[in-house]
Amino acid sequence: MKTAAQLALDAASVRGVTYADARVVSIRNRSLTTKNGRMGHASESESLGIGVRVIAEGAWGFAASADLSRAAVEVAAARAVEIARASARVKRENVRLAAEPAAVAEWTTPHKVDPFTTSVEQNLDLLLKVDAEMRAVPGVTLAETGMNFQREESWFLSSEGSSIHQTKYSTGAGYTAYAFAGSEIQKRSYPNSFGGHWQNRGYELIEEMKLLENAHRVAEEAVALHHAEQCPEGEATIILDGSQLGLQIHESIGHPIELDRVLGMEANFAGTSFLTLEKLGKLRYGSELVNVVADARQEHGPGLGTFAYDDEGVAAQSTPIITHGRFTGYLSSRETAHTIGATRSGGTLRAEGWNRLPMIRMTNVSILPGEKPLSLEQLIAATDQGIYMETNKSWSIDDKRYNFQFGCEIAWEIKHGKRARMLKNPSYSGITTEFWNSMDAICSRDQWTLWGTPNCGKGQPQQVVGTGHGASPARFRNIRVGSAYQGR
Repeated sequence: MKTAAQLALDAASVRGVTYADARVVSIRNRSLTTKNGRMGHASESESLGIGVRVIAEGAWGFAASADLSRAAVEVAAARAVEIARASARVKRENVRLAAEPAAVAEWTTPHKVDPFTTSVEQNLDLLLKVDAEMRAVPGVTLAETGMNFQREESWFLSSEGSSIHQTKYSTGAGYTAYAFAGSEIQKRSYPNSFGGHWQNRGYELIEEMKLLENAHRVAEEAVALHHAEQCPEGEATIILDGSQLGLQIHESIGHPIELDRVLGMEANFAGTSFLTLEKLGKLRYGSELVNVVADARQEHGPGLGTFAYDDEGVAAQSTPIITHGRFTGYLSSRETAHTIGATRSGGTLRAEGWNRLPMIRMTNVSILPGEKPLSLEQLIAATDQGIYMETNKSWSIDDKRYNFQFGCEIAWEIKHGKRARMLKNPSYSGITTEFWNSMDAICSRDQWTLWGTPNCGKGQPQQVVGTGHGASPARFRNIRVGSAYQGR
């Protein structure tokens, strides 16, 4: 594989480029689902190819090939140079790359059990048992489960001398119980909605999630929601569980800090950003308790945004995004670093695969936990009146990432520091900076989970990558609730 990458660099260099890199990527995927006691789908796929990126005459060029023969690789490199020179005719300025030392490295995701050493039969057996456990609850009309594994091996070489070999594993699983009654559908998901919980780990994650042990409870809650009271509408104190707070971070912090959106270089799927350059270091993004980092390092945890080097050879880093409520950082690349006065990339350039041009992506954008010991139950006990919400059901946010509305699967009213009645169709809305400034409590490290979002889309053609969001349950004051499902 290194031979193919070196061939690409050699073919580009003889054509007079000022920079070149090549990524050979091999990806293996397994995806399994069940639906009401039957297998939904079972697929396993593999992909192998090379992507070549060059700078010629001050502009980028990119080309890719699924054929790793000498002739095909040389053609891809020549095409990348040709595209760069064509792009140079309409460039506004030359590409400027922040300096980065050459790296020679080998890295593999720490894991105990390679998920691909488990059999499809073993995986489906667990999913079907979970499926049956949910359907055993009277009132459940639909049960769905899913499990996914990925192994991505990449070889990155650059004209600056980098040679990096990485192997990344990711594992995810989850399920949902639906209860249909009259004209209403209620659902409960575990461990999270929209695909469950994912991390860069091996099969040990599946074993730790206690999927079967929680299936009956989750199904019972889906049915019970039909008898619950509608979430009230008005202004209230809310407590969000960690998974919902993770999605809140993704939408109202993660996307607006992508520097290519800020600069107008990218607007697909998530729009642009309200975080214009003059706000860096000045904007009061949240309360003093809000501390957010973008951290791709292994020591942050096994998130879907964890790696040793990004896809342009920059080492994983931790960038302070919000520090005691103050906006302090963007997600940047070698090309964009100079626009914020940085001398080095933040190491966030990633691609979905070998045939996509790397772009700025979220790593693990996480809110740091509180320093004082505080459990969820203690936080509820310290809240006289409020609403505790769990598990995302829907979301909407404008294309500047400023006005938002989220719905959750389930909630409980808090009265005099105790959980009271169950509430259905809970929702809340707000303005990004006002919302984060209303946070007045967050649980401690023992309540913190690094959640995985496996399906973040960006770019045209679309690229889907995984991101991580660490969060503990947190409390927010004076939040508008209930309007999303008014009248249901």
